Amino acid sequence: MTKPLLIDETWNERIVKSLNGLEYGLVQIVVHDGRIVQIERTERQRFDKEPVRERADQPVAKRRIARH
Repeated sequence: MTKPLLIDETWNERIVKSLNGLEYGLVQIVVHDGRIVQIERTERQRFDKEPVRERADQPVAKRRIARH
């Protein structure tokens, strides 16, 4: 039978601390033998694409390269 996982105040604080400020990403809680042994946090950053300003004096080929 599976042992119930007990989360004490210390682990509770660590989990909340890992979640605070996280906009995109994940928090993984690693459990071994019914005990939390590790918390992993992976944070992603998302950047909106900024519009590329095209100048009339640039050839079309250079404008295309600037977008990449």
